This record gives sequence, C-alpha cells and structure tokens, in this order.
Amino acid sequence: MSDWAGLVWLVVLLAANAFFVGGEFAVISARRSQIEPLAERGSRAAKTALYAMEHATLMLATSQLGITICSLLILNVSEPAIHHLLEVPMHALGWDPAVISVSAFVITLALVSFLHVVFGEMVPKNLAFSIPDRAVLMLAPPLVWVSRVFRHIIWALNGIANGVLRLFGVEPKNEAASTFTLEEVATIVDRSRREGVLTDSSGAVAAAVEFTDKKARDIAVPLADLITLPETATPEDVERAVARYGFSRYVIVDDEQTPIGYVHLKDVLRAAEGPEPDEKISQPLPAKRIHHMLPVQEETDLEDALASMRRAGRHLAKVRDRSGATTAVLFLEDILEELVGEVQDATRRGHGR
Repeated sequence: MSDWAGLVWLVVLLAANAFFVGGEFAVISARRSQIEPLAERGSRAAKTALYAMEHATLMLATSQLGITICSLLILNVSEPAIHHLLEVPMHALGWDPAVISVSAFVITLALVSFLHVVFGEMVPKNLAFSIPDRAVLMLAPPLVWVSRVFRHIIWALNGIANGVLRLFGVEPKNEAASTFTLEEVATIVDRSRREGVLTDSSGAVAAAVEFTDKKARDIAVPLADLITLPETATPEDVERAVARYGFSRYVIVDDEQTPIGYVHLKDVLRAAEGPEPDEKISQPLPAKRIHHMLPVQEETDLEDALASMRRAGRHLAKVRDRSGATTAVLFLEDILEELVGEVQDATRRGHGR
C-alpha cells in the first residue's frame, strides 16, 4: 500500500469511527417523545430509530465492535504511511537513522491519537449530545443495517456480555431510558421559563410539578378549622349553614367531634321529597343521606389520594395519623386547586370550612 493510500484509509477509518461513536450516543440520548410522532406520520427513518432505541444493547454492541475494529486499523494502516513521509525530511536534515525511527514513531502516534480522539470520538459524541433527535434519525438506519449484516457475531458478543452481568446479579436492559425524574422535569420547566421557551402565566405547569411532591397532610383542613354539623342535624340545619357560610358540603361529626361522614346540599332537597315535606325537614337526616368519607393516611401522596377519591366517588376524605386517629379532612376541591388555582364553590359566600 502506498503512503498516500494509507492517508486515505486514515480518513475513511476516522469517519467510520465517528459514525459508530455518534450512533452509539444518539441512540441512548434521543427521546422517544420526539421520534414517535414522526414514526406515526410514516417516516421510515423514525421507525428505524425507534427500533434502534428499543434494542439499545444490540446497537451499543454494534457500535463498540465497529469502534474497536476502526481503532485497531487506524494505527495499523496510518503508522507506516506517516512514518515513511516523515523520514524524508528527517533524512534531509542528516539525522541518525535510529533517531529518525523513534522520532517518526512518536510523532505518528501523537498525531494519530489526536485525530482519533478529537475527530473520531469527541466531535461525533458532542454532536450527538447536542442534536440527539436529528442525529438518531440520520445514524440509526445505517447502524441497524450494520447490526443485521453482522448479527450473528454481535448477538454472540452481546449474549456473553449479558451473561457476565447476570453473574454479578445485574439484569441487563435492552431499551434506552426515555423517562425523566421529578427533579429533572422541574429543572426543565424552570429553565424553559427563564429562557422564554415556556410561558406559564397561570402557574399550572409549575403547580403540576409541585403537586407530585405533596402529601395529604399538606393541604388537609384540621378538625379545629372545620365547620361541622352534628349527626342529629336536620335539613333545616343544613339550609341555615348554607345560608350562613355558603358551602355546599358539611362534615357530620358524632358526640366526640369525630367526623363520621359528610352531607351535600342536594341531600337536603332529596330528604324533603315525598309527602309531608315540612315535617321531614325538621327531622334528623336519614343515615343513607350521609356520605362516608374515604380514609387516607397523612403520609399518602396527594396524587394517590386524588386517585383513591376518584375511584371511590368521594369529595371528602378523613386524614388519619399513624395511630389511626382522624386529624383532618381532605377536600377534593382543595386538591384540584393545587393544580388549577382557586375553585369557587357554586354556593360559597365567605371563607372557611
């Protein structure tokens, strides 16, 4: 092989090495949320990119095999060519042949190492990190093609690597991670707002992020702050409470002031239905008109409490401490206000519970 052919092969191998490095980092850094819409619109490159992301360990094995082969060949084909080209000016300077041989080798090694690290490794890696979605759409199709051509070798190497992991008690994962932690989402939202990319004038986005970090005790109303009615309350008592406080729901307590349920304004209307309504509104509310409250623990995540209340069809929940004693009441309205802001009760005239 001529010296100039060796230099051409150096460029080709550096480009191939850069391709495998870029493909490796693009597959693990791209986000499915950006690629899936393109795949749904029929993009073949996006579909192939999704396949690569779903078979991440296979793609990494392909990339590592390619990088290893290119790295071994780069010095092997370039060292003789650059060595011979450097010997010419060194001989012209009258250097000793032993000095020329050592000097040419050291210069060749330093030059090839520089080109390999910068252009074969760092540039494609930084490029893939900077534009991961575009990079995976461009690099995934040829990377998948290479993996299929050498699939037998790659599957064998990948299987051996996974077997070693299992020996150490680690279960290999095949798909690249596509999720964010709560802290990462909060950071993304904060940075997007500061840079003007995200407009959150209502505060709904920030509230949704903070919502997942709250517990039931954080927004539950303590028993001492509640407006309650005794279990002997009549429809007339509920009507007077609505007229005075303006709330549509009231907690019912027993003789020890422990919540046993709640009543809604519409239950008063139902209780007065039928014959002799004047007599019924002065009698205690029937037990069937009092709704039971869902019990939740103080340490229950607010989003879990919301899900439980929705499943049970309850607007109020009694919050218990570790000993099982009821310490507060959680209102569905208050949970929703954490997400969307102030929610006004249709009958509300004042403030308080």
